[in-house]
Amino acid sequence: MDLLFTSFANFIVFALGASIGSFINVVVYRLPAGVSIVSPPSRCPRCLHRLGKGENIPVLGWLRLKGRCRHCHAAIAVRYPLVEAATGLIFLLVFWQFGISIQTVGYWIFCSWLLALSLIDLDTMTLPDRLTKSGLAIGLVFGVVAGLIVQAPVNGVVYHLMSRVVGAVLGIWIFDAIALFGSLALGQAAMGAGDAKLAAMLGAWLGWKYLLLAGFLACAIGAFIGGGAIALGILSRRQKMPFGPFLALGAFITIFSGDAILAAYFRLIFPAI
Repeated sequence: MDLLFTSFANFIVFALGASIGSFINVVVYRLPAGVSIVSPPSRCPRCLHRLGKGENIPVLGWLRLKGRCRHCHAAIAVRYPLVEAATGLIFLLVFWQFGISIQTVGYWIFCSWLLALSLIDLDTMTLPDRLTKSGLAIGLVFGVVAGLIVQAPVNGVVYHLMSRVVGAVLGIWIFDAIALFGSLALGQAAMGAGDAKLAAMLGAWLGWKYLLLAGFLACAIGAFIGGGAIALGILSRRQKMPFGPFLALGAFITIFSGDAILAAYFRLIFPAI
């Protein structure tokens, strides 16, 4: 019975995540184009045929159509089911880590925002203010709501809220400074303004301590991948590279392993304590 319940719960969580992933595909496609994310309903971008209920099922709809529109036979990008499946997997990972809790709901929201922003940055080299600012506001509100739900003392709720506010301020200050000094050193824009706003959003969700860890991981991973791409001739030294996905990846790693990473770091630096 326990196995049956667990399997059913995992299926529901994955299906919920895949459905959110389907909506993320809509946001990623329409928001940069300035099109409403609500209307019209999902349709083929070529023949404008409105997708039926069976065609619009996450992942399975694409497989059922064999990757082509049923009416005009135009190819449907494989990225759509991949994003849906990836979102479902992310929802499962968060659920396995935090169980049935307010943290699970919060990190589902947070990771959905990060995925949408990452894909838009990869496509357009921009991070829309509508997503970064709304994500920051939701992060601050979530900090208060989560504190009240777990019945923390008032001073504890205030402390956690202030940690998130300080994290948001630090995020935008630190990455604005990196952008400024990097631009002076390179003689060209080193980082877009949207990256600092995304870092502020990370601070609002993670607090200042975990923001610093996520930012460090993002810079380390970005430097490694960017350096490797330059060495392999994939990128030139002056070619721009979206940094939003690295910030999102740093935040994702921090959600699951932040405590372990910081504990290992402090054991290394202060072995006698």
